[in-house]
Amino acid sequence: MSGRGVWLRARARLRRFPAALAACGDQAAAYGRCVAAAAAGPAELRRDACLEEFQALRECFARAVRLCAS
Repeated sequence: MSGRGVWLRARARLRRFPAALAACGDQAAAYGRCVAAAAAGPAELRRDACLEEFQALRECFARAVRLCAS
């Protein structure tokens, strides 16, 4: 039993990653700004501080991956 098929599928998914990420640049930038703002200053970064931005990025990325797979 070989694990080669697993690695081939993983590589195929990783090859699609740059295109999917490029399609979601606005959402990625918004999430990054939110995390940077939440982490700035003396307060600690709290869980779910940028949940709305993360969910928007996740949904965009899922759509982009589906489109790249088609």
